[in-house]
Amino acid sequence: MRDQSTTQRNIQTICDMEQEALNSRSHADRVGDAIATHAGKLWFITVHALFYGFWMLANTLGPTEDRFDPFPFSMMTLIVALEAIFLSLFILMSQTRSSILAERRNHLELQINLLSEDENTKMLQMLQALCKHHGLSIGRDPEIAAMAERTELHEVLEELRNNLPSDE
Repeated sequence: MRDQSTTQRNIQTICDMEQEALNSRSHADRVGDAIATHAGKLWFITVHALFYGFWMLANTLGPTEDRFDPFPFSMMTLIVALEAIFLSLFILMSQTRSSILAERRNHLELQINLLSEDENTKMLQMLQALCKHHGLSIGRDPEIAAMAERTELHEVLEELRNNLPSDE
């Protein structure tokens, strides 16, 4: 097997993770996702517009004896209301599952970023040690000195809390 580039390996890992999330969905999740996906497509809207348009025309312009739901279309109102309830439930179900997946991805991204921060700090410390060992002057750059120190997450969080605008 040929060696994969880092980018290809990362893409494959992400694809595997996404495929695993899709495969682990329950039957109800799959149905809910399919309904939520199709409900937002133009064909779905077109079918509904035609169906309800035909319903209204048949019950206003058709022969009186064939009118099964005369104006104000109480049966159609019931059907539309029930469909809206179930459609919104399927969409909420799909969005909730998507939110859970997004939260997992955010946790993974945060973990990777924290690992990268630790690795970069360690590399700077090693570079400083190499420079010192070989007698190279690295100067007294306060920015480099600060970068070579471990980032204290609690301090960063506290600073964010104190400086970010709040909703209140």
